[in-house]
Amino acid sequence: MKKTSLWALGVLLSCSLSTHAQQTTEMAYPQAEWSVAGDILMHTPGQELFNGVIHPSAGLFEDYFDVDKAAQEHRGYISKLQNNGIRVHTVSDILSRVGIDSLRTLAAEVLTYDISAAPGESAEATEKYRQEVLAKMSRADLIRCLLLQPTVKLSKTDNNTGFEAQYLQNPLMNLYFTRDQSVTTPRGHIISNMNSRQRAPETKIIELCYQHLGLKPILRITGEGRLEGGDYIPAGNISLIGCGMRTNDEGIRQMMEADAFGHDTIVVVRDHKLWQMQMHLDTHFNIIDSNLCTMVSSRLFAKPGEPEFNTCDVWARQPGTKTYQLCQQGLSFVDYLRGRGFTIIPIDIDDELHYANNYLTIAPRHIMAVGGQSPTFQRRLRDAGVTVEWIPLESLIDGYGAAHCMTQVLQRQVFRK
Repeated sequence: MKKTSLWALGVLLSCSLSTHAQQTTEMAYPQAEWSVAGDILMHTPGQELFNGVIHPSAGLFEDYFDVDKAAQEHRGYISKLQNNGIRVHTVSDILSRVGIDSLRTLAAEVLTYDISAAPGESAEATEKYRQEVLAKMSRADLIRCLLLQPTVKLSKTDNNTGFEAQYLQNPLMNLYFTRDQSVTTPRGHIISNMNSRQRAPETKIIELCYQHLGLKPILRITGEGRLEGGDYIPAGNISLIGCGMRTNDEGIRQMMEADAFGHDTIVVVRDHKLWQMQMHLDTHFNIIDSNLCTMVSSRLFAKPGEPEFNTCDVWARQPGTKTYQLCQQGLSFVDYLRGRGFTIIPIDIDDELHYANNYLTIAPRHIMAVGGQSPTFQRRLRDAGVTVEWIPLESLIDGYGAAHCMTQVLQRQVFRK
């Protein structure tokens, strides 16, 4: 099947809409978190999730949850987004269309035959057999290989075929958090280098999805650099990037060096608490509009020196160059936001633990958020003129993430005069 270009879906062609004589709108890479969302990449979890929920901590999850209910919730979330005119591209749908040779190449990297417990077995013969099996695999089974990451641990026997095996898996149970494997800036897509080794293979699948959509990543974070998408928030004419548990200075440096942010001002928000519940910037801070945001109370009201107190460093690109220079260091992040005109809505601890801050903004003052929040938080949002669509995500949030974590917004609306 011919490769589908996201630009052909509307970024360069049919997404321009006339609003009045002097102003038009079009879809492009996100400049701001509050702009109207156009295309989103998501992954509805399947059987790869099961291994994660039977030992939640090892799966990087908060608690056990029902896999089938989780998938049902995810499909419901997608429907809500589509009802708002958003085009949702799912990983499964893309993999069902991508070139089968590309699938086979990627599956060959993850299907492992382990002969360490089979003395005398020829490595050359084993590899030949593995390639023969891969060559015969259906598309659906190649996709299963990608999601389950299987290892066949062989041993010799005198019975039957001469072999026995243990079947091991390293499934990609966190793949449904499609926020993390990449970052989408005004310049394009950056492929992450995940903090957890078990999540590293997810980036190859997401990169394959981008290639099928006709979106060539502009950078891949490598080496000691760490970057995860939950730490990045575009904010008009600045980029906010968290630095803490999952993203480090080296990853940020690589982005700056490659001029991958696409903004002249970069604000590095430093997390000094390093707590799993607040692993990314979007778990304790989020943006609803150009002058409205939320922050969990423990961060908002923290005092200097306390671990919850967020500081930030401001970097500015030098005129006529691609080089950034550190301009201010160790500022209070709360003071910085207020200095830029933001009103900050506090999120109390009970709501925070129910992932109230991890909402997705789909338009100015229009968010998709986890249902079941307190009357107090609901009132604060109403008083600020925020339209909220409450989404039932009770199972999915036990994976340590919610509405924002489950989406990678590929394009948002921009205005041209």
